[in-house]
Amino acid sequence: MTGLAFLIPIAIGMGLLGLAAFLWSLRDGQYEDMDGAASRILIDEEDEL
Repeated sequence: MTGLAFLIPIAIGMGLLGLAAFLWSLRDGQYEDMDGAASRILIDEEDEL
């Protein structure tokens, strides 16, 4: 029983930390251009020296 009293607050804290990181990435604009990165990999740019 004492193990649960120790692990449950840690699990809740880690869940809240993950939720905060996700909301921060949403607010920062991480997911705004989902198609741009997918099509950018198909563009063949050769480096000219």
